[in-house]
Amino acid sequence: MPLLLFTSLVFAGSIAAGLLGALTGLGGGVVLVPLLTLIFHVDIRYAIGASLISVIATSSGAAAAYVREGFSSVRIGMFLEVATTIGAVFGAFLATRVPTRALAIVFGLVLLYSAWLSWQQSRRAEPTPHPANPWSDRLRMSGTYPDGHGGLCHYSVDRIPAGFATMFGAGTLSGLLGIGSGAVKVLAMDRIMRIPFKVSTTTSNFMIGVTAAASAGIYLHRGYIDPALAFPVMLGVLAGSLLGARYLVRARVSLLRSIFTLVILALGVEMIINGIRGV
Repeated sequence: MPLLLFTSLVFAGSIAAGLLGALTGLGGGVVLVPLLTLIFHVDIRYAIGASLISVIATSSGAAAAYVREGFSSVRIGMFLEVATTIGAVFGAFLATRVPTRALAIVFGLVLLYSAWLSWQQSRRAEPTPHPANPWSDRLRMSGTYPDGHGGLCHYSVDRIPAGFATMFGAGTLSGLLGIGSGAVKVLAMDRIMRIPFKVSTTTSNFMIGVTAAASAGIYLHRGYIDPALAFPVMLGVLAGSLLGARYLVRARVSLLRSIFTLVILALGVEMIINGIRGV
């Protein structure tokens, strides 16, 4: 394939990955790595390296807009990033010692889990109120977010230790697989810590860049980040994430999430099959 055509197709695919990642909070890596490995036949370790750079771009593009609009909680994000950063360094260390076939299988399983989580979110009703946790106020994690009608919705955070422990696992997956591990982060905040879904999604976008940066240095040191591949990926994902941040508030994400679920379900099955076959 000619270099110009290859770069153009990678750039276009990266825009779509960044758009989906910004709208769903799952991070564009869940689409980008399978796209590079299955469609463009890029070695999975180089695909993960490019994905980590793109995850940083996704977070940089979307997080600023979400913070400005009042959705992201910087205090919650920075507190939980302590756990995810430690996990990311640990995951990046494991990635250099895990066979490529195993990485493909693990990635496929993560995609299947992300598909299930996305499907569950599409069927989920609004969360029921719960008693305020005293630690939420002591750590100043309680906050507000826009309700879309000019008002503010108040919330508090629950089960902080369990959410903190889950974030270590999210960071490990990020360093191991080159994704933002947004699925696990949204799960921890939305289901475990009972943070409203829009706050969970936008705070996840804020966090994934810090997590990816912690492990990208290890991939760079190992030689798994190719500038010729990472550059169009980064620009495409950044453009897609900016579009996603602009349309998140007024977009109908139910149909988008359904399409996203089907896509990553198919990619997950194919990644597992290729990993078993050793492709």
